[in-house]
Amino acid sequence: MSKIKTAVITGQHAFDVPGFHTLFRGIPEIDFYMQDLENFAADAGKVREQYDVLVFYNFHRVTPDEGRVREAIEALGENGAGILVLHHAILAFPDWQLWSDLCGIQDRRFGYKVDQNLHVDIVDSQHPTMHGLTPWEMVDEIYTMADPGEDSDLLLTTDHPESMKTLAWTRQHKNVRVLCFQSGHDNQVFSDPNFRTVISQGIQWLAGRI
Repeated sequence: MSKIKTAVITGQHAFDVPGFHTLFRGIPEIDFYMQDLENFAADAGKVREQYDVLVFYNFHRVTPDEGRVREAIEALGENGAGILVLHHAILAFPDWQLWSDLCGIQDRRFGYKVDQNLHVDIVDSQHPTMHGLTPWEMVDEIYTMADPGEDSDLLLTTDHPESMKTLAWTRQHKNVRVLCFQSGHDNQVFSDPNFRTVISQGIQWLAGRI
């Protein structure tokens, strides 16, 4: 079976580059293509329609004007590519209704705390993304913000008193699956085997492989 062609879209937020690359290199089922949002939108190689999964890890704060970036985002969900909205990408485009609808959170005002000890509970153990997982502990940044609405299906939660309760959830956007995962700040969690399992199985589920 061919590998899952995966665009990993970044921009406007620093991150541990070696740790982040190592995370995706550790998923044998995928070929990943790291790129900033502007390159994804420009699509100089004319390959955007060929991706199976789009991983958003960007932090753009300004709603894009008419142009390539806006057009590319407005087209999400039309060509069959599943969408993973990872960590700070959930906070991107705070005033854009389209992104709020994509994430399933209408009020995306937030606070944050780094280096927090989290207990992670599994809500839907039957979901393919959760296969083989049991509750675990990890260290990551947390967000203090609203949880997704009732039109999302919950996968992971935490009892951390200052964190949003929901850590991972799924929903539908147009014709495609969407997975949102609040976790993913730095190499403390990039290297966590359970986090890696969620990312790996999540991408495979988004691509319709599991």
